[in-house]
Amino acid sequence: MNVTLRQLRVFRAIAEGRNFSRAGEQIGLTQPAATKMLHELESALGQALFDRIGRGLTLNAAGSRVTECF
Repeated sequence: MNVTLRQLRVFRAIAEGRNFSRAGEQIGLTQPAATKMLHELESALGQALFDRIGRGLTLNAAGSRVTECF
């Protein structure tokens, strides 16, 4: 399991803003790059961290546990 600090920063920005574009802007990435980094983190952890409803995002139970870590 390779989790990087940058992936965690992307996760946190997405969790706070519930939006890939805003998260990317906040940390200096494009929306596709932020999306890719989240997918890489979810793959490394072996589970989804957000429920995707339409174009929105909601933290699921696994995502909530990750936010408790930092």
